[in-house]
Amino acid sequence: MNVIFIDNKKYEVKDIPQDTPVLWVLRDHLNLTGTKFGCGVGMCGACTVMLDNQAIRSCQTPLSDAIGKNITTIENKEDKELNSLRVAWREHDVAQCGYCQGGQLVNAAGLLKANSNPNEQEIKDAMQGNICRCGTYNKILTAVSSVVKG
Repeated sequence: MNVIFIDNKKYEVKDIPQDTPVLWVLRDHLNLTGTKFGCGVGMCGACTVMLDNQAIRSCQTPLSDAIGKNITTIENKEDKELNSLRVAWREHDVAQCGYCQGGQLVNAAGLLKANSNPNEQEIKDAMQGNICRCGTYNKILTAVSSVVKG
């Protein structure tokens, strides 16, 4: 049986080709549209989700890699790191156009799951692959740093 768990809910994903990118499974097959399409080649980070708590580019990850695993999207309301980061994003007025922010938040949450106390350079390195057209990188760094400092 082809089952994936998305934001703590079980989904059967039969009749979907195994090479379908997770992004399109989420958006087109399950109508979970919080995860955005950006570049389609894994370079911008707009499509970032977590697969078993590790940030991945969903546009480049086939469904076959997600079978039986847990996917966390920006739509998750229970994830501790995501919720802490959402608060920091508001407090530091990070978002402008907002298009990249789902991927930014999920990527930052993946960092905090792997390293609960990253230094400034580790945050910069982890966030480097997520592009923000509005250039809110300094605000993103400040927001993530504020969560680390608690």
